[in-house]
Amino acid sequence: MPKDHEAFQQAIYSFLEEGATDGLRRSLQEVHPADIAEMFPVLSLAQRVKLLRIMDPEQASLVLFELDREMLPPLIESLGFNRTADILDAMSTDDAADLLGNLPGGIKQKLLDLMETQEAEDVAELLEYAEDTAGGIMTTEFVAIHQDITAERAIQLLREIAPDAETVYYVYVVNRQAQLVGVISLRELILAAPAMLIEEIMRRKVISVNVNTDQEEVAKLVAKYDFLAVPVVNDNNELLGIITVDDVLDVIEEEATEDMMRMAANIDVDEQGPDAGVLRRASRRLPWLIGLLFGELIAGHVIEGFSGTLQNMTALAFFMTALAGGTGNAATQSLTVVVRGIATGEVNPRQVFKVVWGEAQVGLFIGLTSGLVLAGLALLWQDSLSLGLVVGASLALSITLSTILGSLVPVIINRFGIDPALASGPFIATLMDVTSMFIYFSLATLILVR
Repeated sequence: MPKDHEAFQQAIYSFLEEGATDGLRRSLQEVHPADIAEMFPVLSLAQRVKLLRIMDPEQASLVLFELDREMLPPLIESLGFNRTADILDAMSTDDAADLLGNLPGGIKQKLLDLMETQEAEDVAELLEYAEDTAGGIMTTEFVAIHQDITAERAIQLLREIAPDAETVYYVYVVNRQAQLVGVISLRELILAAPAMLIEEIMRRKVISVNVNTDQEEVAKLVAKYDFLAVPVVNDNNELLGIITVDDVLDVIEEEATEDMMRMAANIDVDEQGPDAGVLRRASRRLPWLIGLLFGELIAGHVIEGFSGTLQNMTALAFFMTALAGGTGNAATQSLTVVVRGIATGEVNPRQVFKVVWGEAQVGLFIGLTSGLVLAGLALLWQDSLSLGLVVGASLALSITLSTILGSLVPVIINRFGIDPALASGPFIATLMDVTSMFIYFSLATLILVR
């Protein structure tokens, strides 16, 4: 955090301790809402309430939206429903809907009843959509004009309605049935001749999303075309709202976090926060870890089957961890690259051969290089060319196979309509433990044991 922000926060701490209301109010005006929200976890409930009461509703709305959702119920009850409703009225409709959607039903309805009628109706409408769809993240505060008005009249309308819109970079054009028929940038509108009709200067090819489109697909679309906002329509092509780039950034962060959690053995991010109960967190992880434990026992059984080989040359045991760890890491790297590529659209899951072949080439190069290094170490340590050959060849083969599996499994899973992040690292790593040990001891038995 910048030093000036640290100084502001320290000043706020001091004013809270001294009870200096005027100084506190002045300091809050100079601090970004995100920095104020960052202070809340270390403040008492009374101090949090005091800050939200001193701030104007617009600033308080920005701070409230930044807070951890589990912090909200007791804070709202202490702040008072009337004050909270005033703060929600100052929020954009999509932010208010997102915040209310995470509150218990009783608190949610009470706040909706206290909000301004139009604001409450807009928020209630957004709450009807699934939270992971375009409708769940869109805002109804947008600028739309009719196609049969002049550019001069459109600019007059913008002066009237733009202050309530979330963004005015794009001006959407609708017909008399409220259907989306075009779009025009603010720059194009300003430069147009005053007497020109909007339908003469608008762009008719508009990229939009359906209200039920998954939020991840929306994020991909915005990233692909570098949009600042994308319109949301229903099945009749009626314009319902827009999704702005700041909402898309939240979606990208949410989806990335969810994928990383799933790759760590299907952990549910919603149930694994630091404030979640120990038993609740453990109950989600334990079944998967127990399952993986049995997978590792299979690897142990493979080693047991080659106990004679291990007894004849105990030096083999020294390299077991290097083989298991190296192949597991290579598989996880390949898995991460492919899952990320599928999520961002950089990897086409329909081109299975191209994806797997690309990773196989990388794996072969890494495997040969790593194998030569490990073979050299084995040769220097044990002065055994045969041992070096076994260790090096085993690592090269295992890493090549691990990159193939790490890229193939998520692509296949995605083809069946399942989230590829479910092909999690621990499962691939466990599979490679079994495979690498089989390759290692098979080669050792073939080459070293006569």
